[in-house]
Amino acid sequence: MDLTGIEIFKLLPKTNCGDCDIPTCLAFAMSIAAGKTELDKCPHLSDEARNYLEEASAPPIRMVEIGTGERTVKTGGETVMFRHEKRFENPPPIAFSISDMMDDKTINDQIERFKTLRYERAGSQLKAEMIVIVFNSQDSKKYLSLVKNALENTDAALMLACHEPDVLEQALQLSGHTRPLIYGADSNNIDTMLELAKKFSCPLCIKGANLEEVMTLAERATTVGFKDLVMDSGAKTIKQAFNDQVSIRRSALINKNRLLGFPTIVFPGEMTDDPLKETLYASILIAKYASLIVLNETRPETLFPLLVERMNIFTDPQRPLATKEGIYEIGKPDENSPVLITSNFSLTYFLLTGEIETSRVPSYLLVKDTEGLSIMTAWAAGKFSADNISEFVKKCGIEEKVAHRKLIIPGYVGFESSGLGCELEEWEILIGPREAAHLPAYLKNWR
Repeated sequence: MDLTGIEIFKLLPKTNCGDCDIPTCLAFAMSIAAGKTELDKCPHLSDEARNYLEEASAPPIRMVEIGTGERTVKTGGETVMFRHEKRFENPPPIAFSISDMMDDKTINDQIERFKTLRYERAGSQLKAEMIVIVFNSQDSKKYLSLVKNALENTDAALMLACHEPDVLEQALQLSGHTRPLIYGADSNNIDTMLELAKKFSCPLCIKGANLEEVMTLAERATTVGFKDLVMDSGAKTIKQAFNDQVSIRRSALINKNRLLGFPTIVFPGEMTDDPLKETLYASILIAKYASLIVLNETRPETLFPLLVERMNIFTDPQRPLATKEGIYEIGKPDENSPVLITSNFSLTYFLLTGEIETSRVPSYLLVKDTEGLSIMTAWAAGKFSADNISEFVKKCGIEEKVAHRKLIIPGYVGFESSGLGCELEEWEILIGPREAAHLPAYLKNWR
């Protein structure tokens, strides 16, 4: 944000009404400047002040929403070149490409993969979010049938890749209520595409042969007041795509070039015919700095690494990656299975679950919220000690799942066993190994 808290404060109503849930207007202004709250929280801000502040506080790369309801994805909105400076804001949606030239089996397989390739990690569901429907057949009926298929059988946000305005308008009449991304406006059809985008209130992707042409198209769109843009620089090689993405980010953030201040889209499958290289190129462009990735090849072994990479890059570096608190069943535990407890630091969780699976001993793993801190750090911070562990065990519901009363605690906090014994009088406290690698042997003889 370019404005300081004091500059923002000067434009506020200064009523100190607290309607924004912050006691004073000055504190509210400081929170806005720090990015901790939003202008919309103030119900008394004048329209003039609101418009000025929204323009001044807008991120250098515009945030664009594609889709509606459960189909909504956000892209762009970035404010820094490097993750450690603050954080990256919106993970780039990953899209599956489906052409109306594909046979029915290939189309159905692609849609089925979109629906089933979903993974749980650190309490989050990792998946692709979009489907790109490509008009190649020159048969409007086939294209519209494919649009209808994607609408009825998936929860995907859509991108309509069609250069025929008449066919595109028919597709938008079917899907416009879901606010698909329209692709792609070039120098030959920019005016027609803009009319359709405004008519159906949809975001628009502009496509140029190079950055200069993209800027020209962006200027034409913004001149008529249309700003929900995504940009395709037209790169056909990984080298050019990498250079374009870095140049766009630097120009928007450092040089304040508003004509390049929009999310970007890349097509790694157009840069190679090798599926493994497509995945490699996609991984490079997720890191530097594509806002939307379109894949031709979609297989579990290629999609999952990209989803994990994206999650790791787009977590807040100032906040530890945490797993959701709760009871996790590993294998198919029953009432006689062992019960272990740990913190919700994701690395600890994944190490433990891996070793428990290796042991082939079905178990219950209690994950306590420690704000993402590891075992010893959480203990030092007072978030993983006898009193709060015992409170969690009593409330989590594990007593209804097991017939025994034996709790295995991490070896590193074995000194809490006596305190836990007092807090959990019905439970026998067992001290587990200090290292996760020793769990398989321990669990086989845990009783």
